[in-house]
Amino acid sequence: MKSSVAGKSTLKAEVTNISAQGIWLLAGRHEYFLSYDAFPEFKDARITDILNVEIEHEEYLFWPSLGIDLELESIKNPEKYPLRYK
Repeated sequence: MKSSVAGKSTLKAEVTNISAQGIWLLAGRHEYFLSYDAFPEFKDARITDILNVEIEHEEYLFWPSLGIDLELESIKNPEKYPLRYK
């Protein structure tokens, strides 16, 4: 017996606020804050590019127009990811 093919994920990602300090992001049922200190690649990005976020495999966020992809775990526990591209 084979399982049926899984449907499309219903998990969504949405930028809910952009402030002078960083970005508020809603992914699924959780809201995250991405400060510009921790994620400087967003500081000078265009608003339309920041708002264009996709979620892939329920664990990865992707900003196609910025070429940025982040694992949700790196936002939840940034201390576990000390190496960052500058």
